[in-house]
Amino acid sequence: MNKYILIMAALFFTVSAYAQNTYNAVVKNVKTNEGIIGANIKVQGTNISFISGADGIVTLNNVPSGKQIIQFSYVGFKTRTDTLNFPLTQPSPMLILLETEEELDEVVVSATRSSRTIDNIPTRVEVIAGEELDEKGNMKPGDIRMLLAESTGIQTQQTSATSGNSSIRIQGLDGKYTQIIRDGFPLYAGFSGGLGLLQIAPLDLQQVEVIKGSSSTLYGGGAIAGLVNLVSKKPTEERQLNFLLNGTSALGLDASGFYGQKFEKIGITVYGAYNKGTAYDPSDIGLTAIPKFNRFTLNPKLFVYFNNATTLSAGINATTEKRIGGDLEYIKGNGSAQHSYFEENKTGRYSTQIELDHKLNDKEKLTFRNSVSYYDRNIGLPSYLFSGVQLATYSEANYARTGEKSDWVAGVNLLTDHFKEDQNSDFALRNYNYTTIGGFVQNTWNLTEKLTLESGIRGDYHNEYGFFFLPRVSGLWKINEHFSTRLGGGLGYKAPTVFTEDAERVQFRNVLPIDVANTKAERSYGANYDVNYQTILFDDKIGFSINQMFFYTRVNNPILLTTTTGNNLAYVQPKGNLDTKGMETNAKITYGDFKLFIGYTLADVNQYTGSTSTIYPLVSKHRLNNVLMYEVEDEWKIGAEAYYYSKQRLNDGTNGKSYWTAGFMAEKLWERFSIFINFENLTDTRQTKFDTIYTGTITEPVFRDIYAPVDGFVINGGIKIRL
Repeated sequence: MNKYILIMAALFFTVSAYAQNTYNAVVKNVKTNEGIIGANIKVQGTNISFISGADGIVTLNNVPSGKQIIQFSYVGFKTRTDTLNFPLTQPSPMLILLETEEELDEVVVSATRSSRTIDNIPTRVEVIAGEELDEKGNMKPGDIRMLLAESTGIQTQQTSATSGNSSIRIQGLDGKYTQIIRDGFPLYAGFSGGLGLLQIAPLDLQQVEVIKGSSSTLYGGGAIAGLVNLVSKKPTEERQLNFLLNGTSALGLDASGFYGQKFEKIGITVYGAYNKGTAYDPSDIGLTAIPKFNRFTLNPKLFVYFNNATTLSAGINATTEKRIGGDLEYIKGNGSAQHSYFEENKTGRYSTQIELDHKLNDKEKLTFRNSVSYYDRNIGLPSYLFSGVQLATYSEANYARTGEKSDWVAGVNLLTDHFKEDQNSDFALRNYNYTTIGGFVQNTWNLTEKLTLESGIRGDYHNEYGFFFLPRVSGLWKINEHFSTRLGGGLGYKAPTVFTEDAERVQFRNVLPIDVANTKAERSYGANYDVNYQTILFDDKIGFSINQMFFYTRVNNPILLTTTTGNNLAYVQPKGNLDTKGMETNAKITYGDFKLFIGYTLADVNQYTGSTSTIYPLVSKHRLNNVLMYEVEDEWKIGAEAYYYSKQRLNDGTNGKSYWTAGFMAEKLWERFSIFINFENLTDTRQTKFDTIYTGTITEPVFRDIYAPVDGFVINGGIKIRL
C-alpha cells in the first residue's frame, strides 16, 4: 500500500512541476485585438520555441526554472521581450499585445541606474523621446526650454527680462532644487545654471528622462525637486547624418548638424551648431524681449569597442556665447545718456566626459566615469561687473549585477565644485570650494510577477556641511493588464551656494557671501503616489490611458535671500520650512491618426517662517496642458496646443494675471528631408499687454518678476535633412 502512495505522490509532484514550467499565452494585435497566427516565440538562451497557432495561442513546455526572457516576433510588428520567473504563479494564459512597426519602441531608461524598460521600473520616470522629442525640437530648435516647459508639472522661470536667462521648476520648487545631468554627469549646476537651459539644443539628444521628487539617493545633493537626465545619441551601424536650418520672424537663426556612425571597433558622434538672436522688442517699450546673441557649440565623442565586453567613450562639450540685452537703441549702437542700460553675458563652457564599461559576465558589469567642467562667465551692466570661473569634477565607479529575481547597483563617487570670483570691486568675494564623497547601493527586487520593490541608500560627506544619510524606496504593483500603481519617497539635501534664482534676478549685485559657519544644508523629504490605467474602447478604435499622481515635498530650513543693512542682500536661514503638495493628471486619447494629450497640474506651495505662512512666489497653482496631434506616418505631422497658467504671487506682494497661450505646428516629410513651420504664442500673450515689467526709468529700470511671455507671437520654420 505504501508503494502505491509513493508512486501516486511522485506522479502528482511531476505533473505539478511540469504544469508550473509550462507557459501559456495568447498573442494579439494591439490595434485590432485579433490573434496573430505564425508569430515566433522563443526562450532566449535555449532551444525552446513555438509558432503561434489559431487565435494566436502559444504553449511552451519544459521551460527551465529561474529568470527567463521570452521573445515574441512577427513580420511587421515590433519585437517584444518579457522577463519572467519560473515556475509561474499565474495559471491563466497571458495576453501578449504586439505593436505594429509605426508604434513607439519600448523605452529603456538610464536615470534610475538600471536597464529596465519604463513600464517595469518602480520609480516613476517620464520620458520624452522619438517623435515627441523631434516635434518639440521644431518649436525651439536652439534650446530645451520649451521641451521641458510643455510637460505637466514643469515650469521654466525667466529670471531676466532683457537677456532671457531661465531656470527650471518642478512641482513649484526653485530651480536650485532640480539637478540636470547629461548621460549621468552633473554639468549644469551652480554659476552655470542660469544659462544652462538656453545652451542645450535637442538635436543630439536621444531622449530626455524626468524623475519628479527626491533623487538625491541616486545622484547626491541638489535633486530635491527632481532630476532631468539628458541622454545623448549613440552611434549606430547605420549612418546618422542630420542637418537642421531654422529661422524666426524675430530674425533668429539656428543651424546645426549631427553625424553618428559605428564601425567595427570605433564609433563616433559629432554635433555642431550656430545659434543667432537679433534684438527684438515687440511691445515697443524700448527694451529687448529677445536679446542679441551669438552662440557656437561643438560636441564630438569617440567610442572604442575593444571587444564584446569592454567599451570606452570620451567626449568634449564646448559652448561659447555672447549675449546682450537691454535698451534697444544701445544694442543697435545708438547709445547715449538717455539710452545706456544693458545686460551683457559672456560665457565659455568646456567639459570633458570619459566612461569605461566592462562586462564581467552576462550578469555583472563595472563602470568608471569622469568629467571635468570649466565654466567662465562675465555679467556686465552699467557701472557693474560680476565675473568668475567655476571648475567642477565628477568621478564615479559602480558595479551592477542582474540576477534572477533582483538587480543590484553599488558605487562610490567624488564631486568637487570650486568657484573663484574675479576681484572687480571692493565687495566681498563669493568664493567657495566644496568637496563631496559619497557611496550608494540600490536594489530592484521582483517580489512576484506583479510586485516590484526598489530600495536604495546613499551616504554623502560634504567638507563644509557634514554627513548625509539618504534612504529611498519605491514600489510598482501591476494590478492587471489595465491598472498599475507606484508609491515612492526619499530624503534629499542641498548644499547652499549664492547661485539661486533670486540672486540671478539681480545679477548678484550686493549679494553677500554665505556665512557657512552659521548655515546648515537644506534637507528634505518627499513622496509620490500614482495610478495608471490604460485600455482600448469602442471595438478597439480608441485607445485611452490616464495617469493620476499625488506629490508632497518638504524642505526644512530653506535658505532665503533677504535685504539687510546698506542695501545689501544676505542669505539667512530662519526656522521654518517650504512645502509643495498637489497632483498631476495626464490623459492620452488615440483615434486613428489623431492623438490628444491633456495635462493638469495643481501645485500648492507655501513658505513657513516661524508662525507665518505665505504663498510661495512665481508658481501657477493651476496649469492646463492640451496638445492635439495628427500624424500620417512618414508624410505629415500637424499639431495644435493650448496652455493655461493661473495667477501667480509675485515677490513684491502683488498677484500676476492668469493667461492662455496657444500654438500650431505642421511638418511635411519626405524620405530624406522635411520642412516645418511653427506658430508660437498665437494669442500674442505678453506680460507688457496686461502688466508692467519694470518701474523707474529706462535708464535705470528696476525689473519686476517675469511670469508671462514677453516675446509674444513668433513664427519659426525651416528644413531638416537626413542623409
